[in-house]
Amino acid sequence: MATFYKTSTVWVLDFTYEGRPRRWVKAFPTGENPRAAFEAQIAELYGRRGQVVDVRLATADEETQFLRGTLPKNVLCPTGRGTPRV
Repeated sequence: MATFYKTSTVWVLDFTYEGRPRRWVKAFPTGENPRAAFEAQIAELYGRRGQVVDVRLATADEETQFLRGTLPKNVLCPTGRGTPRV
């Protein structure tokens, strides 16, 4: 049996954009500081309009959904997979 090593960790990243709550689930390399990386990314994307609220390890269920691509989508987001309007 082959041994596989996990090279990343899945994190849940809560932040606000213009005061509205948002959530991303992302994988970061093991050993990287996810909060610092996420704060830098939010600052680059949104400037002062975005603010990091919380960064935590994903639960086993969230990690499974992330890996399968079955996380709930925000239908208000243009990249969401909501029902098309007719």
